[in-house]
Amino acid sequence: MTPSSVLLLDDPLPGVRRLTLNRPEKRNALSLALMQELIAALEEASTSPNVRAIVLDGAGPAFSAGHDLSEMIGREAAFYERLFAVCTELMETIHRVPQPVIAKVHGIATAAGCQLVAACDLAVAADETRFATPGVKIGLFCSTPMVPLSRAIGRKRALEMLLTGDMISAETALEWGLVNRVVPAEALDDAVAELVEKIARSSPLTVGIGKEAFYAQVELDEHRAYDLTKSVMTMNSLAADAQEGICAFLEKRAPSWKNE
Repeated sequence: MTPSSVLLLDDPLPGVRRLTLNRPEKRNALSLALMQELIAALEEASTSPNVRAIVLDGAGPAFSAGHDLSEMIGREAAFYERLFAVCTELMETIHRVPQPVIAKVHGIATAAGCQLVAACDLAVAADETRFATPGVKIGLFCSTPMVPLSRAIGRKRALEMLLTGDMISAETALEWGLVNRVVPAEALDDAVAELVEKIARSSPLTVGIGKEAFYAQVELDEHRAYDLTKSVMTMNSLAADAQEGICAFLEKRAPSWKNE
């Protein structure tokens, strides 16, 4: 029996769904099958009321080395179209699920693996991690990885990575905005846990509303962004959790969330 390319692991933290890329012998290369499994796992987690955050990590020595190049030799155009369509669906699914998706990164994250980190809502990296979009070096420009990468780190920095294919350190990734935190490898679990615990203090309904609104407004001009978000805040204000949270603050007590 072929082992699953994505492991759904129990996490000691309550409310966490851990999804582990499980092709360590291939440095967790993103095969078509793995990406399809990961989409399904994300969608399943998104429907669970007990899941407050999703942590994405990789088995073995690396987070992900990108697409599985061994399945990209001598294929027809239809295969490549499907491959990159599924990859795009994966990245958009990360934004679409209501729970924050946190990349827990170690080793390397290159090409589509770097894209995966950039697409996640938050990212924590071990201090030895390296990042790159090296497709230019093998004649296959990292065109889809550039989409979340350029939005995360800006044009000039993204183009430097894309045009040179050079590795950047975890500290540079932090400075450029590709990751949120860099910690020693032995502190990686604790750093992720700290983020999860802070997120879990809030209403899951409110977190989901905020995440959806963030991605909806971020590419709009300022006026249209305000048009969207003022409507979001109006509807959010009517939610039971918003009223409970406001009352709890005024009454100086802890809120009791109902996710409604």
